[in-house]
Amino acid sequence: FQRKRHRTILRTRRQMQGIGRNRMIKKAKINELQAEHKCTNAKYEYHKRPFVSRGEASQCVVNIYHIPPMKSAYPYHYHCKNEETFYIISGSGTLKTPEGEMAVEAGDLLFFPADAGGAHKLTNTSPAEMLTYIDFDTNNDVEAVIYPDSNKIGIWGSGTNKVFQVEDEVDYYDGE
Repeated sequence: FQRKRHRTILRTRRQMQGIGRNRMIKKAKINELQAEHKCTNAKYEYHKRPFVSRGEASQCVVNIYHIPPMKSAYPYHYHCKNEETFYIISGSGTLKTPEGEMAVEAGDLLFFPADAGGAHKLTNTSPAEMLTYIDFDTNNDVEAVIYPDSNKIGIWGSGTNKVFQVEDEVDYYDGE
């Protein structure tokens, strides 16, 4: 019994110290991160450089976004569970919020709570310069995102990656 208890104490100490974990401190140069380009709509385009990808950490996701001139990365939306913080590295743009639009520029730090009050859309308003920002997100296993302007809902996580029109709603027992 004493030997088993001693092994349990050692294992607990190692876990508290991070010994035996696969996670390590991470360091990178932004321009050395692999960029993923997405442009499937004339108004939306971005180059995303994942630093801490979904599933790599248990509680956060970190990406660097570059938005080309006169484009947005995503439509106006808000998250039901995940909170976001943006730090504008370079460039300038317009941030659409429930209270209206505001100008943003390099050095601005923006926080979006997980509810309708955190709805946002960031647009690069420069005719020539990229808008670059770091996006720090919390990470929940399942997330719902609401798109107020287009009346859609997106569901992500646990093997689901779908977007629906809200009017497609059915009764809870429909089809049961």
